Amino acid sequence: MLNMAQQNICKNMNFNKPKLGSKDDHVNHQYMITIKPIVIRTTLILSATCTMFNSRVFYLQQLTRSSLRSLCIQKLSESSSLYRQLKARILATGPITVADYMKEVLTNPTDGYYINNDVFGKNGDFITSPEISQLFGEMTGVWLVNEWQKIGSPKPFQIVEFGPGRGTLIDDILRVFKKLKLPMDQINIKLIEVSPKLSEIQEKNLCGSSSAPVLASICYKQNTTRHGSQIGWYRQLKDVPEKFSIFLAHEFFDALPVHKFVKNEKGWREILVDFDREGDQFRFVVSRSSTPALKIYSKFLPASSLKEAEISPQSILIARDIARRIHEEGGIALITDYGHNGTKGDTFRGFRNHQLHDPLVDPGTADLTVDVDFSLIKKAVSEETDTSVLVYGPITQARFLSGLGIEQRLQRLLQNSSAEVSKDLISGYRMLTERDQMGERFKLLAFFPKVLQDHLTKFPPVSFTCV
Repeated sequence: MLNMAQQNICKNMNFNKPKLGSKDDHVNHQYMITIKPIVIRTTLILSATCTMFNSRVFYLQQLTRSSLRSLCIQKLSESSSLYRQLKARILATGPITVADYMKEVLTNPTDGYYINNDVFGKNGDFITSPEISQLFGEMTGVWLVNEWQKIGSPKPFQIVEFGPGRGTLIDDILRVFKKLKLPMDQINIKLIEVSPKLSEIQEKNLCGSSSAPVLASICYKQNTTRHGSQIGWYRQLKDVPEKFSIFLAHEFFDALPVHKFVKNEKGWREILVDFDREGDQFRFVVSRSSTPALKIYSKFLPASSLKEAEISPQSILIARDIARRIHEEGGIALITDYGHNGTKGDTFRGFRNHQLHDPLVDPGTADLTVDVDFSLIKKAVSEETDTSVLVYGPITQARFLSGLGIEQRLQRLLQNSSAEVSKDLISGYRMLTERDQMGERFKLLAFFPKVLQDHLTKFPPVSFTCV
């Protein structure tokens, strides 16, 4: 239920900025891949008994619920220098972890997927909530203003966004801030971006102009947004100044490398990436004994009946650093991603051209992703007493947006929209909120300083309940 102040915020935002877009629904079906000398599981989206992924054909034959499913693969020839680099490395030194493979594929300095490509939108490989509709960014902006005002409207402050895509989310948020007459000259934007290509796109979209990169500086690019806020680009969080901050991570944690583990008759073992000389292709194998990663992260392995697990060391470290900064300097964090609360263990997959793609084929040409384990993030920031924060969520995206009045905002926009724009707005609204689209699959997690515990018990964050 919206209070009077929140209703006024939604009512007074009388601007239109429609966006077009769509996103394939993620529906998981698991099947077994038999790879000598092991059998492991992987997660893929299969909408029919025969689905094309690039030039490999996957034939799925349903036997019984507990049976193996056969897999026939049409070989694809090597085509990239990254393929050759990974092949040479594995043949020289042996199998590598899935985390190492994922890191190389996504952020290799010369051939990494994110480094030189604009991967978002209709012409990319996937589309995000902010690209689907202006409604998502506007509602996020409303939530941030509400929570910022609730804790006393501290000024100045900075917004730190991880992996900002094309800059669409922060642009929508700043537009809301400006409309609600926040002091734009006291809001500083810090974008954490490793891709030179995407930082150029972000600067063009947010500033309308380009600045010369400062290669020797930890802040490698600086400019002023069209909304009047200073903005800077950084490669990692540790370079960003420590002060009161609002942290945003939208579809960021899903791209961080994970170690994959499987439980067999010998206990937990790590899944590695090997190269099959006979088949001339990458393959998964299981370690014969414990690995360094298994020893280090064993405390995060599930105690439930799950037989697989995915653990992201970077997610743990980044979440803890965010929590420490909020604990010491004050701030708010909002994490949005597709994920689960410790109920899945095998979600590693690839996407190319909005279609599922075998993660071991043509490395560097497709996005690699996993479902975020929100229970892992919560555990990581709760067990350290000197960095512990209040954690709210995870809640579904549908609940988050509904609690902020997205239905009222949609009706307001439709009053001043053409038939074509109205159609797009309704389509975007449904994709963001409906159960079989993104409404249930995407979830949100929020961090607040523990010093606010009594205050937030009386006035909890909109849409959230404390866990």
